[in-house]
Amino acid sequence: MIKDEYQTITSTSTATFTDRASKFLTFAFPISNDDDIKRHLDILKKEHWKANHHCYAWRLGTDGNQYRANDDGEPSGSAGKPILGQLDSFGVTDVLVVVVRYFGGTKLGVSGLINAYKTGAALALENADIVTKTIDNQYKIIYDYSITSQIMSFVNQYQLKIISQGFDAKAMLTFAVKVSEADGILALLTEKSLNEGFVNDFEIKEISIIL
Repeated sequence: MIKDEYQTITSTSTATFTDRASKFLTFAFPISNDDDIKRHLDILKKEHWKANHHCYAWRLGTDGNQYRANDDGEPSGSAGKPILGQLDSFGVTDVLVVVVRYFGGTKLGVSGLINAYKTGAALALENADIVTKTIDNQYKIIYDYSITSQIMSFVNQYQLKIISQGFDAKAMLTFAVKVSEADGILALLTEKSLNEGFVNDFEIKEISIIL
């Protein structure tokens, strides 16, 4: 089955967790690239420059292969990994979670740290607005003005998402469709063009996959 949906968050979410006087401030950010990650980390490190640790994890894309977990000086595997685990538990991607720790004077031990970072990440994600988005293919149709009604009838019939339209020597229309439905839509459009006799009056080009 082709994967054509994923979950992410719509805006920044925060949470606070305290354990034996250590305070854990959690920030969950929607991200789309490495620059977003760096920007958020730089801002938090400047705002919380007195904090002892800025531990984080992120996941990008829908294939599951782009991710990172960072313990920022905490014992190996006690911070970044539990944060990443919560990203996976909530099933979200294109998300960065940073947990800022202010040490309270009492060591928590590895198990205590794992619980604290896991809990902090979970609280922020529970507070987040999680939405489902589609993975789309995007296509451009270039067609003669004489078949505008046929093209628009097809777009409306199958409720295709119009991205843009252009009007030059020929008309142009860019639309998006879920990847799982793309082959079927293209086959239906070809069938319509053959049945209605406008197969030579248009061309269609795949532009990209849109997340």
